[in-house]
Amino acid sequence: MAEYSVISDRTEFEEACLALARAEGPVAVDVERASGFRYSQRAYLVQVFRRDAGVFLFDPPAIGDFTALQDAIGSAEWVFHAASQDLPSLRELGLEPASIFDTELASRLLGSDGFGLAAVVEHALGITLAKAHSAADWSTRPLPESWLEYGALDVFHLIDVRDVLAGELEDAGKTEIAREEFEATLHREPKPPRTEPWRRLSGLHKVRGARQLAVARELWTAREDYAEEIDVSPGRLVPDRSLLAAILAAPSSKHALAGLKEFNGRASRAQLDRWWDAIERGRTTDDLPRERVPSDALPPPRAWADRNPEADLRLKAARPVVEAIAEELHMPTENLLTPEHLRRVAWQPPALTADAIGTALADLGARPWQIAHTAQKIATAFVEGPQTDSDAVEAAS
Repeated sequence: MAEYSVISDRTEFEEACLALARAEGPVAVDVERASGFRYSQRAYLVQVFRRDAGVFLFDPPAIGDFTALQDAIGSAEWVFHAASQDLPSLRELGLEPASIFDTELASRLLGSDGFGLAAVVEHALGITLAKAHSAADWSTRPLPESWLEYGALDVFHLIDVRDVLAGELEDAGKTEIAREEFEATLHREPKPPRTEPWRRLSGLHKVRGARQLAVARELWTAREDYAEEIDVSPGRLVPDRSLLAAILAAPSSKHALAGLKEFNGRASRAQLDRWWDAIERGRTTDDLPRERVPSDALPPPRAWADRNPEADLRLKAARPVVEAIAEELHMPTENLLTPEHLRRVAWQPPALTADAIGTALADLGARPWQIAHTAQKIATAFVEGPQTDSDAVEAAS
C-alpha cells in the first residue's frame, strides 16, 4: 500500500506545482467536501494526478491561494468523474479548467451498466476499487491514512480510464456528442438563489396560515444563520422534523419549548434562547409571508389529463419516441433529452415543426446534438400521435 500525505506547507505546495508543470498530458482532479457535516461546500481536500508527476493531495484551508496550481495545469485537459459536483468548489479556490473530460458522463453516453467511479474503473481497466469513505467528514484533521489512500485512488486511475473511454466514444461515433456535453457542463450557469429558501423546510405543507409560516421562516433563518456562523450543517444542529414539531406544537413559553420531546438535536437546548426568540419574532412580525407562492413549475404528468388534456396526449405520444431514440443510441433517456425539456415543449409547444421545436429546446438548454436527434421526431409525434386517451392506451399496449 502506498503512503500518502496531505500537502499543507506553502513550500511543499509550490514544489508539487512545479512537478505538475514539468509533466505533460491531461490532469485528473477530484475534490472532497464535508457535506452533511459542515455548512459550507468548500473543498477540504483537492486530489491531483498527472503522469510523470504522481498524485498530490492538497489541503485547501491551509494553502489558501491556489494560483500556482492553476498556472501549473495551464491549458491542459482536466479529467473528472462527475465534474458538476466538483467545479463549484474548485472555482471557490480560483481553479478554472480550460477544458474537461468527464468519465461519469462519458460512461452514460456509452450506455455503460454503472456510472459510479468504482463501476467505471472496473469496466475500463478491470480494477476493483474499495469505496469506503465517500460520506466521511473530510474537514477532519489529521486525515486517517485509509482516507488518504481512498482520496488518491479517486484520481490515480482516472487518466487511464479517460483514454479507454475516449476510444470507446470514438468507436461509437459519439466523440462530438461528448465534447458538447463536456462543454455544457463546464459552462453551465449556477442556479439562481431561491428568493425564499426557507420554503425548502421538509414538511412545510403541514403548516397552515401566514402566522405559522412566519414562525417557520424565522426558525429556519435562525438555524441557517447559526449554522453558517459556526460552519456546521443545519440539520446537525436541529433537524427539519424538530423545527416542524415546534411550529405545529405552538409552545406557549420557552419552558414549554424545552419540554417538547420532539424538539431535539445537538443545539436544541444549548441554543434555546435563539429558537424561542425566533418563534416570538414570527408571532409578532408584520411581515407575513404569502400562503400561496406563484410558480412556473409544471403540474405532475399524472394530473395533465385533467389540467391540459391536449398536452397530456402530446407527452404520451412523444415520450416513447424519445425513449426509442435513446435505446437506438444506447444511452439513458435522460442523457438524450432532459425529461423536463420534453414536458415543457409538450405542455405549451411552439409551432409543431422541427425548427420551432428545436428552437424551443435550445432555449431550454438542450445541446445541438440532442436537438438534431429529437426535434423532428418530437414534432412528428405531436402531430401524428394519439389524439385521445383511448388511442394513447392502445399505442402503449
